[in-house]
Amino acid sequence: MDINAVQRGEKLKFFEALGYQARAKRLTTMWWDNGQHLNRETLQWRDPGLFAQIRSSWTTRSGTASADSIYVPKSSAIAAQSLTLNLNGTAFRGLWQGTTMLAPGRDYTVSGGKLTLTAAALTRLAGDRSYGVKATIQARFSRGIPWKINVISYDTPVLSNATGTAQSLTIPAQFRGDQLATMEAKYADGSNAGPHDWTSYKEFGRAFSPDPANDTIRLTSDFLGSLRENAPVSLTFHFWSGALVTYQVTRSGDSVTGTTS
Repeated sequence: MDINAVQRGEKLKFFEALGYQARAKRLTTMWWDNGQHLNRETLQWRDPGLFAQIRSSWTTRSGTASADSIYVPKSSAIAAQSLTLNLNGTAFRGLWQGTTMLAPGRDYTVSGGKLTLTAAALTRLAGDRSYGVKATIQARFSRGIPWKINVISYDTPVLSNATGTAQSLTIPAQFRGDQLATMEAKYADGSNAGPHDWTSYKEFGRAFSPDPANDTIRLTSDFLGSLRENAPVSLTFHFWSGALVTYQVTRSGDSVTGTTS
């Protein structure tokens, strides 16, 4: 599986909960990995924070939140944003940026299980508001591993027209600080397109593959080869910020065209 197919925070929450449940049920767990997470040659973890979360779950619980990122717009006013705290039996102790504690009331509020960062705090954390991660803060709890929250500056991604073949279509993509989460594909009549047509959602890495470093999204032969000829397919790209970007592809023989829509 592509390492970017699942938001990192969701992976951390899964292993935190799995470790706790295994400990509570007195079960032994085993890590089965193809080298994606553990370097087999050096025996070093590629993501030490992931292993720290797993190891902590052997003895205690950690608090988490509904997301590990807050996206703030680069080109418009920044508003307050909220996350839901998952205390998991811990107590919330506050927010920190490095060694600096954020000020309750001024920078954030907590009501029940809802953590809200103020517009003023997010504007300050966004800094020059250039695209990407601008600050990382920690939600600390009475025990366990602190929960990291990235403040990310972004604008809605922009795609461009493209031509390709049934083997591959490379779509020029300006990610503009955002990250692709998933892709839907439907024909004009509303029916699902592509492989596994029992769902409109297509498989990350097998049907589509984003490459932010090279500003592209590639549609694969598995996806394109399964499309009906001369039947336009509407794609909806879902990004982690919540942005939705639509696109249209049409296969005619071995030729494929992609257009913005």
